[in-house]
Amino acid sequence: MTRLIHLSDLHFGRDRPELMRPLLTAVNDLGPDIVAISGDLTQRARSSQFRAARTFIDHIEAPVLCVPGNHDLPAHRPIRRFLNSFANYKRHISPDLAPSLLCPDLAVIGINTNSPFRWQSGWASRRGIRKAAELCRSGPEHRLNVVVAHHPFEMPEESHKRPMFNAEWGLACLAEAGAHVVLSGHLHRWRVIGTDKAEGPGIIQIHCGTGLSTRQRGEPNDFAVLEIEGNRPDSALTVTRWIAGPENRFSPREQHHFERKQDRWQARPTEVRAGTSS
Repeated sequence: MTRLIHLSDLHFGRDRPELMRPLLTAVNDLGPDIVAISGDLTQRARSSQFRAARTFIDHIEAPVLCVPGNHDLPAHRPIRRFLNSFANYKRHISPDLAPSLLCPDLAVIGINTNSPFRWQSGWASRRGIRKAAELCRSGPEHRLNVVVAHHPFEMPEESHKRPMFNAEWGLACLAEAGAHVVLSGHLHRWRVIGTDKAEGPGIIQIHCGTGLSTRQRGEPNDFAVLEIEGNRPDSALTVTRWIAGPENRFSPREQHHFERKQDRWQARPTEVRAGTSS
């Protein structure tokens, strides 16, 4: 079994310090093979906030793959935002804005969906999507391809935010290339949906909430655990939502189960747990 943990929207600078140690403990105790962070490490893209994010990442014992979010660009400094958008991110987190980790059975592929011209809604650039699609196609047929981006490719109807530019085209390209799972954040709302694209095997989209931010929007702080068993075409995926309770401990609450039949995802019934402590 392969275990991947998905964190998002940590927002150092507007975080809950009392949750940092419980979150790190929960993540490290689960012993993941990789941790993916889908952007918004900071609130205002300040050096001090990136240093706090760097310290947090350094305490994660597993390999970490991270992509930037729109709050990791200096929105309140327009000249710097347009001329040197990712300077602090590159200095403190990584010079690679779209990293990837390619293994025989699993590929985790990052996409930078940020643009200084579309700071809030994001941009699925043709160059970024095509690079990710090429990486999806590059591996063995049995490999599971997981894409990590900050902005969702599909927005819930109740969302007031604008959809990402080029999102529909980008999702179709990824599906055709053999992407199986897309991890995203941005909305601070938990959501797991299946997208059945005729051009490909279908994609499961996992929208994580916020791991540490005070901007919870009526939702608990959370993260996702993906457990992958078997290889294509007969793999199974369990997605578990871990939430922070009143005692600032993370515990499993909601599970989604998927199986691949004839190389297409099929959902099994969702489970909801009472959840106590981790």
